[in-house]
Amino acid sequence: MLVEQVQREAMEYDVVIVGAGPAGLSAAIRLKQVNPDLSVCLLEKGSEVGAHILSGAVIDPIALTELIPDWKEQGAPLNTPVVEDRFYMLGPSGAVRVPNALMPPLMSNHGNYAVSLGNICRWLAQQAEGLGVEIYPGFACSEVLYREDGSVRGVVAGVMGIGKDGLPKPDFQPGMELLGKYVFIAEGVRGSLAKEIIARYKLSEGRQPQKFGLGMKELWEVLPENHRQGQVTHTMGWPLGTKTGGGSFMYHLEDNLVSIGLVVHLNYDNPHLFPYMEFQRFKHHPLIEPVLRGGRRVAYGARAITEGGFQSVPKLYFPGGALIGCSAGFVNVPRIKGSHNAMKTGMMAAEAAAAAIAAGRVGDELRDYERAYENSWVYQDLKRVKNVKPMWSKLGLVGGLALGGLDMWMNQLFGFGFGTWKHGKADYASLKPAASAKPIAYPKPDGVISFDRLTNLAFSGTNHEEDEKVHLQLKNPEIPIGENLPIYDEPAQRYCPAGVYEVVREEGKPPRFQINHQNCVHCKTCDIKDPAQNINWVVPQGGEGPNYPNM
Repeated sequence: MLVEQVQREAMEYDVVIVGAGPAGLSAAIRLKQVNPDLSVCLLEKGSEVGAHILSGAVIDPIALTELIPDWKEQGAPLNTPVVEDRFYMLGPSGAVRVPNALMPPLMSNHGNYAVSLGNICRWLAQQAEGLGVEIYPGFACSEVLYREDGSVRGVVAGVMGIGKDGLPKPDFQPGMELLGKYVFIAEGVRGSLAKEIIARYKLSEGRQPQKFGLGMKELWEVLPENHRQGQVTHTMGWPLGTKTGGGSFMYHLEDNLVSIGLVVHLNYDNPHLFPYMEFQRFKHHPLIEPVLRGGRRVAYGARAITEGGFQSVPKLYFPGGALIGCSAGFVNVPRIKGSHNAMKTGMMAAEAAAAAIAAGRVGDELRDYERAYENSWVYQDLKRVKNVKPMWSKLGLVGGLALGGLDMWMNQLFGFGFGTWKHGKADYASLKPAASAKPIAYPKPDGVISFDRLTNLAFSGTNHEEDEKVHLQLKNPEIPIGENLPIYDEPAQRYCPAGVYEVVREEGKPPRFQINHQNCVHCKTCDIKDPAQNINWVVPQGGEGPNYPNM
């Protein structure tokens, strides 16, 4: 029997939410706060709430305070207030500290907290369950269901046991239909359902292309003498240079833990660039290595980040539901923060849906959600920094940040800046041919401070069944070797931070493209950066992928 022919059981709710990140959890909590009688179902593809949460993170508690004003008394795991903010411009062997006084006030982390966002999500899940929200971890949502009028009516979740050939195995489970009066898509960056819905309803029409970065992160336990609890450091420049956008973060948490990472903007043009190796050599910088020396790496992970900001936010509602959090893209790029905005958008969508249901409406457009966004501090948060990313992309590190900083100051002081700059082309269209780009030589990881990809991958807790339908699908299997290899030296070998893609060369045989889907950490970079847009990331079985501890 084909999977498409299977009959499934169905469960009905007032609101179905896909994704138990900050946005989905905040939406669920707000729905029950507004009306405790609403039935709310929250689906999470990770093995537990928080398993796929990777963010930095320094969190602005503004949204949490609105959602749960007594979060401190309730034991929310915000244990490390930021006590020192440091900004540096790096060169290969030195660093220049940027005076805090030159930074616009919005860049200050005073009043913010260095946290494990995964632990915050676990705590939010407890609050949601206490209010009566039904949370189902390990339930990947693989299909959108539509009403006859074209509106979204629900999702299919929990399909398990499909083999490599696409046919059911002996342990096959058909999943269930979870139906709602409204459906919230809170999958995070580049989710497969969000991608389908955005295309179907043309939600990005009239907006700038969404832009992305690749964030790679390690959690370290450092020596006590190297630990500065509450210290937050951000850097720009080396190892990425002046043309490739990105920067680093290093956050000192509690218990001698340090969260360290590098973000590489995915509009880079050199196909020889190897983001993972840029991260590894970054850790040997004299500003960074002394902090890590003598410590031990605890965990590793990677995740794409939405960076388009104000200009790229799509239409937020569609018939039958809404996009919330990073499914729409609310990250403030210069602040490297998005959790507060994700939470607030979830709350605003919840209020719009609760009002609609109270009025007897079902499956229509939640226009009040978008109106609320346009009148919210989220809108202002993104508007103030809207030109930083496109200016950096067009003018490079020095010119872009100088003009971007001035633009932020003008918005801070006068409420306006240098208009609204455009992003231009999508990230996948930015690569030069390999023959016209400069090769990059990377030092070999030393196994102490820096590590090869597969060694580090073991610290992500990633797991996929080997005998299952591959969730990384090639639209045309000839393109990787036939086009991407001769033109771009097949950049998938390098842009993937988990070693999923290989070009295998064997003596006497033509090269072949190999997909090691078991390695996938669900970062979605391949779906974003492939120059032919030939790779389609779809959701694997529930519970698979990374299992990040305290990330």
